[in-house]
Amino acid sequence: MLNFVSMKITQILAINYIRVKFRVLSLISVRKTAAMAFQLFCTPLVKPPNHIPSAFKFAEILTEPFNGKSINGYRWNKGKAVRVLILHGFSSSSYKFHRYVLPLVEKGYEVIAFDAPAHGGSDGKTLNAVEYEMMIEKLIRIYGPFNGFIAHSFGGLALSLAMEKTPHDANTKIVLIAPATETVTAIDGAFEMLKLKNKNVRKAFDEIILKMSNKPTEWYSVNRAMENIKASVLWIHDKDDAITPLKDALKTKEKQYPNIRFIITGGLGHRQIYHDEKIKNEVFNFL
Repeated sequence: MLNFVSMKITQILAINYIRVKFRVLSLISVRKTAAMAFQLFCTPLVKPPNHIPSAFKFAEILTEPFNGKSINGYRWNKGKAVRVLILHGFSSSSYKFHRYVLPLVEKGYEVIAFDAPAHGGSDGKTLNAVEYEMMIEKLIRIYGPFNGFIAHSFGGLALSLAMEKTPHDANTKIVLIAPATETVTAIDGAFEMLKLKNKNVRKAFDEIILKMSNKPTEWYSVNRAMENIKASVLWIHDKDDAITPLKDALKTKEKQYPNIRFIITGGLGHRQIYHDEKIKNEVFNFL
């Protein structure tokens, strides 16, 4: 999920160094280059914020074992009839959604948010879609059922995959904010950024995904998953999203599924979109 957005100069210099390293290594070993690229693709580049938002200061702290690690979570309004699960994106954390917590709590909802492995307060160094999907399935088993979900970016992809395996109906409400719609697109972007033009490396990269999950890269698609999701979906996407391009999302919009409503914005990009007041109100009204 690599991108140059919000990167510091030191990180950009590090990427330039990695580009050279990949270029040299690809001449020696295609498989080692692909393995290193996959490791980097799954490694978040942004450290968790030190500041604790006020909403999180009165949250119940939750911890769960997961794949030999410990994942960190938060809960508000335990025991309420309606439960909502918040899922952050790559190189993000639950803290980023602090402005969503209080309005949902005031509506009388139980709210739960967990940091994915290698993010926020959770253990780990890497995260892939299979792990995130498995984490969501575990949270649903332990803390669910959930009546609603809010998922941004990579969290949207993982949630879509998890919902294919989770009993639900039209009463389940899902908010997808700038979901990482097509994994193929994300990998293409990462290879372009790293200037990895060796087609054999890309083929070996896809083989790693297939071996890991017994699923091809193109299977990791929100568009594909939507064919099997019966929940009521609010899909919010921006025309100027440079990370998860709108053109991918339009593939689902064009199918005009009756359970999916789209809101297309302009000028908000990939991250500002979930901070926007109008968007937040749309989400609260939908849930």
